[in-house]
Amino acid sequence: MIQILWYIYAAFLATSSIAYLIHGGYKNKIFLIDLVVSAITWTGLFGFITHREIFTPFVWQIVFFGALIWDILFYFFLRNKVMETEVEGEDMRMMNIFTTVFMVILLGPLYYALFQYAF
Repeated sequence: MIQILWYIYAAFLATSSIAYLIHGGYKNKIFLIDLVVSAITWTGLFGFITHREIFTPFVWQIVFFGALIWDILFYFFLRNKVMETEVEGEDMRMMNIFTTVFMVILLGPLYYALFQYAF
């Protein structure tokens, strides 16, 4: 049963990114870098789910820390500067809180799987 939930989670991540791509969400170089980083982490997730060794654990340790640092930088610093929004003050603060909670809920299982796969 757990295996099926992992497959559903991986499919959800992939389809949401594909939908974002189709609707023109990756217009910017920073967003394209995020897509590449996400695709690399999905490869590790796939290896974790299928119990197949893709590259060495050392590579996944580097991917784990690199992707984690990238996502923190992207979600907290880069995304707001690149997005064309006119949100200010309290609305921006609430949007950042929502983004943080959403990021932890959505990407928490991914980083758990990458950690298990790498270490």
